[in-house]
Parts: sequence; structure tokens; C-alpha cells
Amino acid sequence: MSEQETPVAKPISWRAQAAQLAAIIAVVFIAKGALAEPFYVPSGSMEPTLLIGDALLASKFPYGYGAASLPIQITLPETGRLFGETPKRGDVVVFRWPGDRSQAWVKRVVGLPGDRIQLRQGQLFINDHAATLTPDGTGEAEDDSGGSEQAYRFIETLPNGVTHAIFKMRDNGRYDNTPEVTVPAGKLFVLGDNRDNSADSRVSLRDGGVGLLPIDNLIGRADAVVGSWDMGVRNQPVWTWLSGFRMARFFTSVH
Repeated sequence: MSEQETPVAKPISWRAQAAQLAAIIAVVFIAKGALAEPFYVPSGSMEPTLLIGDALLASKFPYGYGAASLPIQITLPETGRLFGETPKRGDVVVFRWPGDRSQAWVKRVVGLPGDRIQLRQGQLFINDHAATLTPDGTGEAEDDSGGSEQAYRFIETLPNGVTHAIFKMRDNGRYDNTPEVTVPAGKLFVLGDNRDNSADSRVSLRDGGVGLLPIDNLIGRADAVVGSWDMGVRNQPVWTWLSGFRMARFFTSVH
């Protein structure tokens, strides 16, 4: 009885390899565009909730999909959002900055369409209902150059019961008193949690802020910090850089 020959696998053609690679890239691109996308926090405007050097994961499905949801920026006709949903007060959102849609910013939603929003002596009022502020000690507010400044920490409770921490570095800050604004349809009022270091809806787009944020500019909801690195160690010897990883912040929820 003769031995049975072992069949030899045919080599995969370069066309088949290219097709497989294209399929993998397409799956990754679709997942990134439809499910979630990572973002990096470069500024301290959302401290103490988010720190400089945090890596965020923004979920896209909670608010539906529009041109801003795409992982690359291309100009599309304005057609609204597919499966669109309005954020809830207190949500931390990632969005395309209206002044330059190539930039992704992150802030907290405090005003929905129809809401009347005002800040009085640093306290937020929504439809004439004050968001309560409970003192919570002090913290260190980091700036973009790696320096830090002591800040008063408060727990802010919105009228709908959502609670989160904020920083106040000074009394009578530049934007502690604002005129009352009624949020129009299709817009949101957003604030940074570091109230004295945030160009948000209190600052006009012309002056480098957000102004009233178009809902169509939403990318997604910031749900988790997946990694974090203290940018301050950049000024230290290279062999110490591993110490900059903030392991306690890895895979934590954003509140």
C-alpha cells in the first residue's frame, strides 16, 4: 500500500492578501465610526473629572450618527442625525469645535433646548433652579504647561439629581456672572468642570469659546478613561517616564 501524499497548501496570492487586509481595515474603520472612538485630553478645562493626559473612550451610539461621528472629517450635506437622541443634563460629551471641526473638545452638558441658563456669582442656575454646591476640600488644578494651582473643590448637584465635582480657583471669576440665555432648538449649553479655566458656552465662538453648541457637532458621550499619563514627567529623565502612568485611572467611568 502506497503512502498517501500530503497535499501542499497553495500560496495565497497578493490579491487575496490585499483583499483580507482591506477587509480588516474596513471592519476597524466601521467599528471606530459606529461604536466608539478614543480621544486624548490636552487641557485642564474638565478638571477634576478629566485630567491632562487622560485617554477617553467616547461611545457614539447614545446620540445617533451624523457627519461629526465619522473618524475622518469630510464635508457632507446637512441631513440631521440618524437615530438622533438629545443628551441628558450632566452628560460629558465629545464634539467637533464649531470654530474648527478638525478639533475635538470635551465639556459637560448643563442646558438642553428650551432651558434658561445663567451663572450668578459662580453658581449655575437652570430655569431659575440653582445647582447646589457642597464644599469638598481642595485640589490641584494643572495647567497646560505642567504647573499647578490650588483650587477649591465642590460637588455640584444639577436640578435633575446628577452630581459631579468641579473646581473653583477664585471668587468673582471672569465668567462667574452671565446674562440669562435661552437655549434654542438644536443647541446645547456646555460647561467645563474647571469653571475658571474653560472656554465653553459662556464664551462666544468669536472669542475662542464654544458658544451654544449645535447638537449636530456631537461625536459621542465620554463614558470611560481607558488610560492616563501625567504629562508633568516630560521634564524628568526619560527613564522615569513610566512613573507617569496613573494606573488608578485606567478603565474608570466618567461621571
